[in-house]
Amino acid sequence: MGTALVTIREARANLRALLERVEAGEEIVILRRGKEVARLVPPAREPCRFPDLTAFRASLALAGEPLSETVIHQRREARY
Repeated sequence: MGTALVTIREARANLRALLERVEAGEEIVILRRGKEVARLVPPAREPCRFPDLTAFRASLALAGEPLSETVIHQRREARY
């Protein structure tokens, strides 16, 4: 698919059709008074993947007791 040039007026009147063309892989350039003001482009083909955080998590050193233990101690102290 190629690139199509359309005016703002054409884009307003035909937005649904233009989006279908973009979905099919075409790029649409929207012009105002002959100058490019926007582009409608298909989304990236590959899904966004989150980075592997295994090494980052392993690098964290936590000190102290687990939070659940702290909560239990606080609750016991609050009773007395």
